Amino acid sequence: MMGLSKKLVKNIFRITLCSALVIGCTTKSQTKSKMITTNKPAKVELISESGKFKLLVDKKPFYIKGAGLEFGKIKSVAKHGGNSFRTWRTENGKQSGKEVLDEALKNGLMVTMGIEVARERHGFDYDNEVAVKEQLERIRQEVIALKNHPALLMWGIGNELNLRYTNPKVWDAVNDISKMIHKEDPNHLTTTMLAGISKKEVDFIKERSSDLDLLCFQIYGDLLKLPTLVKESGWKGAYIVTEWGATGHWEVPKTSWGVSIEENSTVKAANYLARYNGGIAADPNQCIGSYVFLWGQKQERTPTWYGIFLEDGSETESVDVMHYVWNNNTWPENRAPQIQSFQLNNKTAYDNVILKLNEECVVNFKVKNLENEELNYSWEILNESTDLKDGGDYEKRPKAVPFEIINSIEGNLVFKAPNNKGAYRLFAYVKDSDNNTATANIPFKVN
Repeated sequence: MMGLSKKLVKNIFRITLCSALVIGCTTKSQTKSKMITTNKPAKVELISESGKFKLLVDKKPFYIKGAGLEFGKIKSVAKHGGNSFRTWRTENGKQSGKEVLDEALKNGLMVTMGIEVARERHGFDYDNEVAVKEQLERIRQEVIALKNHPALLMWGIGNELNLRYTNPKVWDAVNDISKMIHKEDPNHLTTTMLAGISKKEVDFIKERSSDLDLLCFQIYGDLLKLPTLVKESGWKGAYIVTEWGATGHWEVPKTSWGVSIEENSTVKAANYLARYNGGIAADPNQCIGSYVFLWGQKQERTPTWYGIFLEDGSETESVDVMHYVWNNNTWPENRAPQIQSFQLNNKTAYDNVILKLNEECVVNFKVKNLENEELNYSWEILNESTDLKDGGDYEKRPKAVPFEIINSIEGNLVFKAPNNKGAYRLFAYVKDSDNNTATANIPFKVN
């Protein structure tokens, strides 16, 4: 390709990326054409051969290379080499379940469709037989509406129903839902998504939810321990890791005033790669794939913590990592900038940065520019979040704080601290010309 422009070479590379669904290695356009003319539901099976579990889609092996999302970034999963995504409910508020499946179909992807199941921590009472029955009938209608869609892979019954619960009857309800699904839809598997993994929950599920075909575990900082934890739990069946990614806000060090310290985008990316290799790929016998969290952006503690995309749609270094593991250890042609250091008044986020009102502050933000592209730096100060939830429940984004910039040259910033006491975070962003961004933040307190 000598003589071609970098941009043209890049476009050729993207066009020719293999994006197979359940057949060997056809091009994306071939897969799309084949899938659009397929009107029958896929037949999904789970088999075990010589102690190794395999997922089959229409009799062909299907290892899940997936991401968690509900809308917005579906096309880019296929672009980066993924073959599936998961949702948390059939109706996400922006698209119907059918519209989500249709978009998956157009991009040669299959969907683990989430089903909203009420949680005890939100006030649902599993001793209320009427409410449990009404829930079952509501779910029946959702299943009937979507069961024959060719992009459907399996059903995810509820999300983290074991988080802060006390009534084991929830697993009886899950079992009844699974039985109903198998009766209405003989072509697809059923599972449920657990927060973490423990022998207690596995024992409950063996006893009360034996109709499930497999289990799903959602685990973050401890992902490297997962193969061991699975063995200790006594689970002998197949499983999927349906949420994994950045170190959880409950797992990291905190400042002296009690706020969690977020890892920067380069540290996160290194952890994604290590955790994938050591916690997912390391168990080829029981683990049949994973869904990285989150293929998009969300506010949870900060606007940058869990999404591997930012609010403006730019990709972080963790997207590069997923491209790498989904494409046989091949990096994308253009990669995000990598953070080398980030300091505020010569202190890192781990040094308990405390400032005075209107204090003049100096920031040094150093990055590695792999392609020597032009970089654009930007800065933001947010109030520390006070709308703190658990289990991924909706949180409000903290308000941005106006601040005076005295000088800003590339990664060097001089600014004045806010003139009000309180807890804040300084966010740094550096974007290249291909919409890849590195980001980091430092919590600080103004006294």
